[in-house]
Amino acid sequence: MRIGELAARTGLTKDTVRFYEKTGLVSSSRLPNGYRDFPPEAETWLHYVRTAQSLGFSLAEIARTGEELRDAPDEAEALSALLEEKIHLIDARVAELNALRAELATRVGTGCPLRARERQERTGRAGRPEPTPVVGPAARGTVRAGR
Repeated sequence: MRIGELAARTGLTKDTVRFYEKTGLVSSSRLPNGYRDFPPEAETWLHYVRTAQSLGFSLAEIARTGEELRDAPDEAEALSALLEEKIHLIDARVAELNALRAELATRVGTGCPLRARERQERTGRAGRPEPTPVVGPAARGTVRAGR
């Protein structure tokens, strides 16, 4: 099927289908006139891709897991394992975000939230205050430029 038909059947734009082809998520052959010719299973696959994206999977994860699913003896069991793995990743992220939220909540109303602990230590005890611990991405070693 040609790209326009595939796009219409999947609710995607032609540009999106081209992007997915460029990134290796879907493939086509070329007709003698140069048009792309997608196999019928491309429609089912692209519906899967969109559903997986809506469930929080990245395109890289979809590409990796798609091959795993195709080669799995029991596709339903393999898909359930992938979903459970994603749930564990989400749970870990939620825990990190909750810890960050708790840290931010302790700094609300203290003036400068970045200096709250230093001020508390200065006013609460003598001597030089200890440095404020870093919380969030910097603590995990993933400092982003410009932040």
